[in-house]
Amino acid sequence: MTALTLSTAGAATLRVDALVVGVAKPADGGKGLVAAPGAEAVDAAFDGKLAAVLETLGASGAEGEVTKVPTSGGLKAPLVLAVGLGRAPSKEEAYGTEALRRAAGAAARALTGTKKAAFALPVEAVEDAEAVAEGALLGAYAFTAYQEQGEDARRPLAEVVLLGGKPRDKAYKAAAERALAVAEEVNRARDLVNTPPNDLTPEAFAAVATAAGKENGVKVQVLDEKALAKGGYGGILGVGAGSQNPPRLVRLAYTHPKAEKTLALVGKGITYDSGGISLKPAGHNETMKCDMAGAAAVFAAVVSVARLGLPVNVTGWLALAENMPSGSATRPGDVLRMYSGKTVEVLNTDAEGRLVLADALTRASEEEPDAIVDVATLTGAMVLALGNRTFGIMANDDAFRTAVHEIAEEAGEQSWPMPLPAELRKGMDSPTADIANMGERMGGGLVAGLFLKEFVGEGITWAHLDIAGPAFNESGPYGYTPKGGTGSAVRTLVRLAERTAAGDLG
Repeated sequence: MTALTLSTAGAATLRVDALVVGVAKPADGGKGLVAAPGAEAVDAAFDGKLAAVLETLGASGAEGEVTKVPTSGGLKAPLVLAVGLGRAPSKEEAYGTEALRRAAGAAARALTGTKKAAFALPVEAVEDAEAVAEGALLGAYAFTAYQEQGEDARRPLAEVVLLGGKPRDKAYKAAAERALAVAEEVNRARDLVNTPPNDLTPEAFAAVATAAGKENGVKVQVLDEKALAKGGYGGILGVGAGSQNPPRLVRLAYTHPKAEKTLALVGKGITYDSGGISLKPAGHNETMKCDMAGAAAVFAAVVSVARLGLPVNVTGWLALAENMPSGSATRPGDVLRMYSGKTVEVLNTDAEGRLVLADALTRASEEEPDAIVDVATLTGAMVLALGNRTFGIMANDDAFRTAVHEIAEEAGEQSWPMPLPAELRKGMDSPTADIANMGERMGGGLVAGLFLKEFVGEGITWAHLDIAGPAFNESGPYGYTPKGGTGSAVRTLVRLAERTAAGDLG
């Protein structure tokens, strides 16, 4: 794991392998480059010509652009890495925290194989320091568990030194501790998403959660296939029926003696999704190890909350199953009796996420939390609607939906509020069961949300995050986002818990 240190040392005298500074386009829209605050000592070492040198090398100041320059004796560090921040703010404004987070992430990624780097990006307030630290720690991520470790070039940046972080200031120290805890748990979620499905079965995922719970003061209860059958969890059992790896329902519980509110977080954990009997077509199976990203996000968020010691009670529900075709698999046309007692006609076995979530939502509702948020890589329709970087938010309460959207944006995660049109519910009417697991094709992401709503306890505030787009990045890395598992929604859930603990949510 990447270490984090706060330092008030001068950039010119610091012995590190690289110094990271920011550059930007002029605020007035003119040509050229400007060095961002924090780069003064480095600029002085280049006789005030750092921007000119970078321009000669082709730097434009565009967001995330990285330019490396060897130093010439005026600095202890042998390398300067300049990262673009986009347009410089006016004198009355400051660089946004998300711009700082992304710049730090891009710089950290570019320093793979480096042992120690100091970040001298603009830090004018505590939130700036936290954004730089978080971005650097997230950007330094690499999944190398299945690769030979002999090459240093594959290893992520080992230590981040944050300049301007004021290590003796309690607020800055707390911000650094938060950044470290949250980033490490986001990276843990990424590891889980990236782990091959032959190693991350439902049982293996439950074991990981159990071990982490013991380490962090989180109580963990695991329902195996026998307990699920005894309890009547027809949705989870139905999805897992075709696999030799049986399903699990994991309950995580963090409690605080001063807590006044309780949040329940529910995650879809399909450790591999073949589509079942409704088999996915060629080209759609290769990344389906990521279909447990919702459960990974919930797991990481609960552990983050415990590490931060927030005064809020949080339960996490991981609905874990492997969706496979076999002679014992659920068939299109089968009817499942859910944990709630409702019956569901399965028209498509590839619409399995909503089935495991339905059981978990009903079980979470029995404890009467103040709010429930579920997270799932649920529908391709949401990707078609919002693209690969934005998750959709649906809810049974407009004010809560708006609050979750604002919290996500505050945390640096792209999201968009989506409706739950009542007229789409009729499409799930079944002549055989209480409801079908499929409805109208158009608006399929909203139909899935309406299905889940049916299993939320009466009077409980609920939101649904469909992270199908941003959960797994199949293109190149950018900012602090790597290729592969991203840890989407973890930071939103943690910020939601913080806001709830502070009494900001009704």
